[in-house]
Amino acid sequence: MKNALLLLVIAFLLFLAIFFYWRQSQAESQLAMANEKITSLEQQVRRFTHNVPAEPVAPTQSEQPELTTTPDTEEKVTPPESTSFEEEIGTLSEKDLQRLKQKGLKNPEADLMNDLMRKQKSLLTTQGSVGGTMAIQDVRILNDRHALAYFEDGHNGGYLLLRYAVNNGAITWTRLDTSTL
Repeated sequence: MKNALLLLVIAFLLFLAIFFYWRQSQAESQLAMANEKITSLEQQVRRFTHNVPAEPVAPTQSEQPELTTTPDTEEKVTPPESTSFEEEIGTLSEKDLQRLKQKGLKNPEADLMNDLMRKQKSLLTTQGSVGGTMAIQDVRILNDRHALAYFEDGHNGGYLLLRYAVNNGAITWTRLDTSTL
């Protein structure tokens, strides 16, 4: 009886580990898609505001630099600093912090999160179901202009992609996209 109970507990813990790993992978892929959407929206806004022709998504074959290697010398390609973004998601860089402090925020991350929590009712358009009220549960400040928020009512949830601007300590929020789960 003790062995069966022990096996049951181990199986349950293994199931939980697999489940949480799967949810983490799912969240990482959703964040990657949100990052791509941010880039796309920024390009659209840039084209609209500056009447700039559309930028190519990927360089053409003739534009890509050719890497020539010889047995004696092999060129090393170093990845750009932005590739470490996934590890640092939800934290502001030192440059972002400095820019936000110059714009009037004393403690940028806390000030942004507190302001968003105060203004969440005006930003959330999804209605709660079964008597629930939609509320923001988690916020990730992505950089000095964008934030990603997870909201739910206990039954349904989703993600909210936001752009914010800071002017003399005053924060204004703009909803860019909403995705429900």
